This record gives sequence, C-alpha cells and structure tokens, in this order.
Amino acid sequence: MTSAEIVKQYQEEGYVVIPDVIDEELVQEARGHIEWMGRKYPDIRPEQYHHYLIADDPFWLRLCADPRLMDVIEPFIGSDIALFGAHYISKPARTGQPVLWHQDGYYWPLEPMEVITIWLAVDDSTPENGCMRVIPRTHRDQRIFSHRVSQDIPNVLSSELDMRVVDADSAVDVVVPAGGVSLHDPYLIHGSEANLSDQRRCGLTLRYIPTTTRIKRENHAAYLCRGEKIEGINWYPEWPKFRPGDHHPFRGCDRTPWI
Repeated sequence: MTSAEIVKQYQEEGYVVIPDVIDEELVQEARGHIEWMGRKYPDIRPEQYHHYLIADDPFWLRLCADPRLMDVIEPFIGSDIALFGAHYISKPARTGQPVLWHQDGYYWPLEPMEVITIWLAVDDSTPENGCMRVIPRTHRDQRIFSHRVSQDIPNVLSSELDMRVVDADSAVDVVVPAGGVSLHDPYLIHGSEANLSDQRRCGLTLRYIPTTTRIKRENHAAYLCRGEKIEGINWYPEWPKFRPGDHHPFRGCDRTPWI
C-alpha cells in the first residue's frame, strides 16, 4: 500500500497492518532483548514489561526510535515525534494472558488525545497464539466508554470495557508477521485472547505523540524520537548510555548516536 492508502484505511477502519517494517536482524535482537529482560526481571510477568523499565535500557530506546518506525508515524502526526509509552506484551506459550476489550485512550492522560499506537510484532502474531482483535470503525465517534476493574480471570490490564458497548461478533483478527506492525486509533475497541498454543506471542506496543501533545502525569518521561521538542511541554530525560554487562548488547551500541 502507498502512504496515502495506509492513512485512508486507518482513518476509515481505525487500524491498518504494514508488513516488513524492520529487518530480520533487528527482530532477532528484540527477541534476545526479551529473553534478557526475563533474566533481569524474573519476578515480572513477561506481559508486563512496561514503560518505566525504559529509563535505563538503551536497546529499548534504540528500537523505539528506529527511523523506519518514524517514517510510518510521520504521515499521521507530523515530523516532531515523541515516545509517550512503550509496553512489551510477551505472551508465553500455553499460559499467556488475554487482554480484555478496551480502548487505549481510557488509560492515557493526554491533552489533546493526539496519539497513535504502533504494535510491533517480535513474533508472528496469529489467531492461534492470541493476536490482537479489533472491532473495526468503533473509533469513529471519538468517545471513551466506561471501563471496569476485572480480575475474575488473570488478564494483562486487570480491566475491561462495559460489555454492553462491545459487539464481539464483529471483531476481526489482526495477523501481523514478525517485523511488521499494526497501527490503531486510541478510540478503537480491541483486545486479544489468551495464548494457549505452543508458540510464544510477543509484541511491543509503542505510543507516539506530536511534541505539541501534553502528558498530564507528573514525572512521566517522554523521549524525543524525531524533530524538535517544545520547551515547557513534557519532560525529556537524557537517553541512557550503553554499559557493557548492565545492558542488552545490540548493533551500534558502542557508538553515539546508535542509529
């Protein structure tokens, strides 16, 4: 698809899939990073590798700021791009938790709600191993619906939408090959099933905002990935420097900038 076709489908359906965005070597590095994180954080479930872990993780930031991802994002939000949030959801084989129906915008303190999610497939994401499912066109009203705490079964967010607004029969599977991405709107209703297969399903959710969008959460770090920041809007800490033995090694880790 052309860039114009990608934007058009996203606007009409609320999501779009783009295969073959990053190369196989970077995919393998991301897989190594996930395994490294499992050793570093043995008490954290692999579905819960959240944004706060970025602060001292050069590879994570290198991956988030890859120019190919920026090229995907730029037609949507412009050339001044910041990373607002990142979250590996790595569902282990046979025991991977579901993500119940939700809207991303419910959880985000952004003003305005100008944000876009890239879901980067580290493994092939299929119906068998719990790929994302979306209800197309549910973004069009630009409304955030009521969510409730839900811990009846173990799940990634411990919450879900009021099921009266979810037409699960209209849901479609979002199949993404490793190295590809899907993009979705903050108002789109989506979720994913548990992974009961013999294959892990790992993806990295990346939330990008234009630098004009304000994060209304105290001390929440944003990272400038392309273009210029605006003074007085958001907090941009220094990127961590690679330290052998403390960090996951990657191509270019011994130079600055990394990419």
